[in-house]
Amino acid sequence: MVDAAGWRAAGASLAAGARVLVAVWATGDDAGSRVHLATRRPDGSDLAVIALRAEDGTYPSIGQYHPGAILMERALQDASGLRAEGLPDPRPWLDHERDFAFLPAEGEGLHRIPVGPIHAGTIEPGHFRFTVNGETIVRLEARLGYTRKGTLGLMQGSAPDAAVRLAGRVSGDSTVAYAWAFSRAVEAAREVAVPPRASALRGVMAELERLANHAGDFGAICNDAGFPLINAHAGALRETILRQADACFGHRLMMDRIVPGGVAADLAPVAAASLRAELPAWLGRFERLVELYGKTASLQDRVVGAGRLAPDLARRLGCGGYVGRAAGQDFDARRDAPYPPYDRHAPAVPSLSAGDVDARARIRIAEIRASAALIGDMLDALPEGGIRAALPESGGEAFGCALAEGFRGDIFAAVRLCGPVVADAFLRDPSWFLWPALEAAIEGNIVADFPLCNKSFNAAYSGCDL
Repeated sequence: MVDAAGWRAAGASLAAGARVLVAVWATGDDAGSRVHLATRRPDGSDLAVIALRAEDGTYPSIGQYHPGAILMERALQDASGLRAEGLPDPRPWLDHERDFAFLPAEGEGLHRIPVGPIHAGTIEPGHFRFTVNGETIVRLEARLGYTRKGTLGLMQGSAPDAAVRLAGRVSGDSTVAYAWAFSRAVEAAREVAVPPRASALRGVMAELERLANHAGDFGAICNDAGFPLINAHAGALRETILRQADACFGHRLMMDRIVPGGVAADLAPVAAASLRAELPAWLGRFERLVELYGKTASLQDRVVGAGRLAPDLARRLGCGGYVGRAAGQDFDARRDAPYPPYDRHAPAVPSLSAGDVDARARIRIAEIRASAALIGDMLDALPEGGIRAALPESGGEAFGCALAEGFRGDIFAAVRLCGPVVADAFLRDPSWFLWPALEAAIEGNIVADFPLCNKSFNAAYSGCDL
């Protein structure tokens, strides 16, 4: 707990670059409302959380110190009623019944194009408001919150085993990473050590999830650039990984396989052998697509230079994952804040500075290669032993937090336990930092390039609609 002066000092450390923003959120109970701020050092160490009592329903805005906090504080205001004093953009985020003023743009010949929230494809709802001059995008604003699920409220009063199922459904394409982050927070709160075999199996699941998503995204980027052939083959590669996941862990997305204390499914020797044998051939097929991607001039013409995110802006907004690493932000929780099994199997982390669609595609390519190597290493060194440690049946109030690197970037989880149940919890998707970056990166591009740029970011709707 800190006072207002301590809270402002933490904000100032973010503005100075001494700390990096992780999350801002609010909780409340009989003791009153509190706002929480999670930060870390730039090198990834010293993950820390402070809290401030919002005695009069207000608190000093963190967004005035760090622009990456603005969206989270807008959502916090709508969900909790707490007002962030000094918030640069206090417009509602979740309340769609209120009048909403999109940001203006000045100049002759400008007009607006509304898109969504209902889209042509089978995707989640989100509204995009373009201000354009002819075909050139002058300003873009994204508005989400159409599928707010009440996940965090549902967690309250549930046992950790029930709450982790909800965590794994915040964003289905990252179910492994979310369940892992939440489980690590519970384990930190109860000081539970996970068996080495369970940690290794968690790592295999997380890298399989990364392979499937990156392969699908790579194909979709090519498809939106007018090259559906690569998309068709990349879709087949993604399907192969999903089938391997099902064969290894009993579920294509590996949902509900990571639980507090370990994992719920072991890996049979025959399944491990099949996965180990499949990976070299799978990677060979993928490399042929990469070769085709690089030598197709019309495809390169679409992706090189499109949707460029400047490294300085990526840093100021706090972008992680492939978006941040494509724009010079060299952070990966697996390497920089290592947790088992990455303390023994450190990934190769690529980094580029171009910040365009091509760079984001090439980061995915490099991460696919690294993940395939990691899976092989983990399988070769898979420990024997148990797969789950029991949580204490009772205990007092305890707090835990953790990071887990998902395919989009680092996912943050915080949980407060009271006895055998969750008193409150919070989960932060990396997309909170990606949506504002997309709005900035698309400026100056043509409207027809928005699907391509949007897919290269692939920010989650559901991950921000808690």
